[in-house]
Amino acid sequence: MSEPLTAASVLPPAPGADDYLALDFVNSAIALPGGHFVDLLGTPGGANRWLTEHGLAPEDAGVQEMCAAQLRSLREHLRVLFAARAGGLPVLPAALSAVNDALSRAPSAALLYWDEKRGPYRAAPCPTNEILDRALATLAANAADLLTGPDADRLTPCGSTPCNRYLLRHGRRHWCSVRCGDRARAARAYARRAQPNAG
Repeated sequence: MSEPLTAASVLPPAPGADDYLALDFVNSAIALPGGHFVDLLGTPGGANRWLTEHGLAPEDAGVQEMCAAQLRSLREHLRVLFAARAGGLPVLPAALSAVNDALSRAPSAALLYWDEKRGPYRAAPCPTNEILDRALATLAANAADLLTGPDADRLTPCGSTPCNRYLLRHGRRHWCSVRCGDRARAARAYARRAQPNAG
């Protein structure tokens, strides 16, 4: 039996994904060369694994298909917003509405608790039935922070076909990984060799 797919087993995190969880979330659907496609949220088990790896759910959260579908839906709405921001395009109201809906799903205030040994501490309440709502709200808030913050101008799609991932551009780098950069350079070199000599 093969190991379950994780983001790291497909491609390393794109530049900026360490700073913005939403970037890693949007990049959890990965187009690969040869028409291959990997969806790390494609099954309830995969969605549960992704949430657990990112500290958004316990291993035993028991994500069901309905929850995985809600995660995939938010991801697609965020992809629309990222594409609009990176391309300077008008935004679809439905995408904006979906993100605002996710933002309002979970209370943001951490409540005050008291532990007999540790004393007072604050934590956000999160009963099991609210795990998904809290994850959706966290991802939407992180995406909103990225889209409205100082790094928004650096948001760009990977410049290597067929890759569909996003990254935060650093300098001239427009690729999400070394693999994509090598593929783009090889394609350019091939195109130069294939051009008939002018003259």
